[in-house]
Amino acid sequence: MLKAPPPILAIIYVAAATKASYLAGWPGLPRALLTRLGIALVVIGVVLAGSAVVLFRRKGTDINPTSPTNRALVTSGPFRFTRNPMYSGLVTVSLGVACWVGDWPMFLAPIALFVTLNWVHIPFEEEKMRRQFGEAFDAYRATVRRWI
Repeated sequence: MLKAPPPILAIIYVAAATKASYLAGWPGLPRALLTRLGIALVVIGVVLAGSAVVLFRRKGTDINPTSPTNRALVTSGPFRFTRNPMYSGLVTVSLGVACWVGDWPMFLAPIALFVTLNWVHIPFEEEKMRRQFGEAFDAYRATVRRWI
């Protein structure tokens, strides 16, 4: 089954929410606090996802989950706290953008992204990891949560 890469999905969902916000003309939320919160969430999300990407590079494994083989089961760094730090970071960035913009429809983007990742992408990827890494992945999955 062909699926769009999660970063592309995030862009599509944010763009759709932006269009919905513009068309609906909904009033925004209080700006001062939300703008600072939004910026902080974007930074946190970028750092979380970025640190996971750097760790994958250091371990010599592919970040593309549909790659025929991944060389290593990465369980260190942010992977000690969540099995999906890149996706957690992506959802956090989209939530940060929603806060930063401050329009109600923008909050649909991180929700749609989370739902798509949690029930479409992650189950496929975890089944692949289980086939590839067997008991090592099962043990990791038993001790580390899917999301933070």
